[in-house]
Amino acid sequence: MRIYRRLRVRLRKRDCEVLDAMLSGGIQPVRVVLRGLALRQLHDGKAVSEVAAQVQLTPKAVREIGRRYEESGLDRALYDKQRPGAPALLAESQRQRIMAMVCSAPPEGQARWTVRLVAEQAVRRKLVPKVGRETIRVLLLDHDLKPWREKNVVRAGTG
Repeated sequence: MRIYRRLRVRLRKRDCEVLDAMLSGGIQPVRVVLRGLALRQLHDGKAVSEVAAQVQLTPKAVREIGRRYEESGLDRALYDKQRPGAPALLAESQRQRIMAMVCSAPPEGQARWTVRLVAEQAVRRKLVPKVGRETIRVLLLDHDLKPWREKNVVRAGTG
């Protein structure tokens, strides 16, 4: 069993005021409120295991909250870091080339572009190495294009 040093958290006066204001009213995510309660109780001198039992967190989580407060301050202790999210599936140049292809006439033998046809042709014309229908659907949605509806696509030389 691992033995931990006693965690002593001393909240700054300004942080106490911010924490009190946050806990006293308004709608906050539950995890932020639990972290605030844990910090408040650590400030009052309670042991990590006691705080963990009262706020229904693990002792490890309570220690981590206290450590983050000591190292980086109140915001870092209460809130998670921003996550990077998934990388874009298509580069901007690929997106532009696909949109240009959709705005041109459909392939020979096709009356109009469909999402499946756009995905197929983008790979066949080597605009992208591979692409799924959902990626194409979202791309068209972002540009507010519905090429399967003939009236929504402006073509050169018509009219």
